[in-house]
Amino acid sequence: MITVLFFGPVAERVGASRLVVDHHPGMCLQDVQARLKEQYPAAFELVSLVAVDGAQVRDMAVALADNSEVVFMSKFSGG
Repeated sequence: MITVLFFGPVAERVGASRLVVDHHPGMCLQDVQARLKEQYPAAFELVSLVAVDGAQVRDMAVALADNSEVVFMSKFSGG
């Protein structure tokens, strides 16, 4: 299983801060993103940062292992 975490406005648009996606051999980050983007298109309009197992990634072809953790979030600012 893949744990998917959402933060800030992305979580608000998904309506959850955490989802679980079944893992299958050969699965990559792009597979997870495509599946969730189809279900939550408004949330993925905001996604600008993606991390896998605690490291920011830009390559959506990165392979996911069973029990990987994926994070989708938007850029944020604070004061």
